[in-house]
Amino acid sequence: MSPPLPNLETFPPLRDWQRKALVRYLRKRSPDFMAVATPGAGKTTFALRIAAELLCDGTVEAVTVVCPTEHLKTQWANAAARVGIQLDSAFRNSDVHSARDFHGAVLTYAQVGMAPAVHRRRTMTRPTFVILDEIHHAGDSRTWGDGVKQAFDEAERRLMLTGTPFRSDDNPIPFVEYERGDDGLQRSRSDSVYGYSDALRDGVVRPVIFLAYSGETRWRTSAGDELAARLGEPMTKDLIAQAWRTALDHRGDWMPQVMRAADARLSKLREHGMTDAGGLVIASDQQTARAYAKLLETITGEKTVVVLSDDQGASARIAEFAVSEQRWLVAVRMVSEGVDIPRLAVGVYATSASTPLYFAQAIGRFVRARRQGETATVFVPSVPHLLGLASEMEVQRDHILGAPKDPDGLDDALLERAQRAEDAAGELEKRFEALSATAELDQVIYDGASFGTGARTGTPEEEEYLGLPGLLTPDQVAVLLSKRQSEQIAARKRAAATASADAVPAPREPVATMSAAERRVALRRRLNALVAAHHHRTNLPHGKIHAELRRLCGGPPSAQATIEQLEERIATIQTL
Repeated sequence: MSPPLPNLETFPPLRDWQRKALVRYLRKRSPDFMAVATPGAGKTTFALRIAAELLCDGTVEAVTVVCPTEHLKTQWANAAARVGIQLDSAFRNSDVHSARDFHGAVLTYAQVGMAPAVHRRRTMTRPTFVILDEIHHAGDSRTWGDGVKQAFDEAERRLMLTGTPFRSDDNPIPFVEYERGDDGLQRSRSDSVYGYSDALRDGVVRPVIFLAYSGETRWRTSAGDELAARLGEPMTKDLIAQAWRTALDHRGDWMPQVMRAADARLSKLREHGMTDAGGLVIASDQQTARAYAKLLETITGEKTVVVLSDDQGASARIAEFAVSEQRWLVAVRMVSEGVDIPRLAVGVYATSASTPLYFAQAIGRFVRARRQGETATVFVPSVPHLLGLASEMEVQRDHILGAPKDPDGLDDALLERAQRAEDAAGELEKRFEALSATAELDQVIYDGASFGTGARTGTPEEEEYLGLPGLLTPDQVAVLLSKRQSEQIAARKRAAATASADAVPAPREPVATMSAAERRVALRRRLNALVAAHHHRTNLPHGKIHAELRRLCGGPPSAQATIEQLEERIATIQTL
C-alpha cells in the first residue's frame, strides 16, 4: 500500500525567493529546472515543496533524491518525512525496487554510478521526479556523470540544486544547459538564482567576518636546507604551499595560537546572545584532525568531537553535535558540504584545499541564520589565494567550459589532491619537514573590504576584533569595523607623535617614513572609507562597489592589492 500524499495546506511557509522560484518552475513546465541558491538559503525545502506539488497533482508517482554523501541521505529523508514525503535512505542497488511504504528513495552519486541500469529501470517503472542535490558533483568523474545521465534521462521531471554551480575542471554537468557567450565560452544557465548577497540582504544568512593570520614559518627541505618565510608575503607557488603547510602543522605555534583566538571568539558569541554557538575546524587529513582535537581539548578543557568520513557512526556524531552545546567539532571533508548544523558560528579553515568550490562549500557551513543579528567568524591563513576567495564571498559564479586556467593562481590539481587526501598528509609533506611557525593577526576581511591591522596575537587590537558583539546586522558590522580601524590608526599616530616629541633628534638623520606595510594599511582604510561614502550615496552594497572598481582598474581584491592598485582605485572612486 502506498503512503498517503503530503498535505500542501500544512507545508511550512516559503521564503520570498522560494515562492518566486516555485512560480517560475510551475510556469516553465519543462523536464529540467536548475536552482542556484547560497548555502543556508533553503534549497531542500524548495525542492520538497515541488515534490509535494507534483505528487499531489499526479504529475509523478515517485521521487528520487541523489546527493553527495551517505550522511546527506539521512538528512534528506528526515527533512522529507517532516513534510509527509517518505523516502528510503537505506535503499541499496540490490533492492531493485523501492518498497511501497515509501514515495521513493535517496541515493548517492557513487551509488548511481555503480548501477545506472538499476536506477533507470526504477525511473521508468513509475513517473519519477528526480532531485539532483549539489549537481556539480555529477561531474566529479566520467562514471558518475554518465551514470546519472543514463539513469535519469527518462525521468518525468528533474530538478538540479546547487549552491556552487561551478567546477575546477571542464567536465560538463549532466542535464545542465550551457550557453555560449560573446567570448566563445560556454557558461551554465540557471533558471533561478539566489546568491549570498541577496540572502544577506534578506537576513537569511549571516554576515561572515574573516580573520586572516600571518606569521613566521620555518621548514627543512628534502635536501636538508632550512627555509624561512612570512606567511602571506609574495612568494612562488611552491614556497606559498610549503609555508602554508608549515603553519598548519599541529606541532608548531601557529595552530595553537589561532585556536586560542578562535575559542575566545566563540566564548564572546556565547556571552552575547548565541548561547549554544559552536565551532568547526576543517582539517586536511585524518591524522591532523585527531591532533587538532587534542590541541582543542588542551585549550578548552572540554571533549572535542572528531568526525571522519570512513568512521562508523560519523553521521550519528554529527547529529548529536548539532543539537548539543559542545564547543568544537573537527572534521575533514564530511562537514564541508550540505551538512546542516545551524549553530556553527566560528570556523578555523585549517586545510590546504582551496578551490573556489571547496572554499565556498566549507564557508557555507557557518552562514545559516537562525535569528536577526547573528554573525559568523572564520579564521584563515593569510594566503593570497584564500584572501581573494574571502574577498569575493558575494560573487556569483557559473560553470565555464574551456576557460583558460589562471596562471597566477595556485595549482588546482594540487589543491584537489589535498582535498581528497584524507588518509595521507599529501605529497608536499614528503618534500619538507615543518620546523616552527608563529601566528599574528594580519587583516580582517568583510564585504569585499580589507581592514589591515598588523597586530600580533594577544595585542589589544586583536582582542578588539575577537570581542566584536555577537549580534550585529551586516551594516553594523561594516560601520563598526571601519570605526575600530580608524580609532586604531589614530591611536598609533598619537603614540608616534608622542614618541617623536620625547625623542632627541640625531643630527643628519633622515626623516622617518611609512613602511610599505603601513602605506597599504592606510590606503586600504582610505579606500574603505570612500567605498562606505559611495554606499551611503547610492545604496549599493560595499562588495559590489569593490567589484566594480576591480573591473575598472583591474587587479585582485583589496586584501591582495598592491600600493599602486589601491592608489588607482582611490583615484577612480573619487570620479564615480
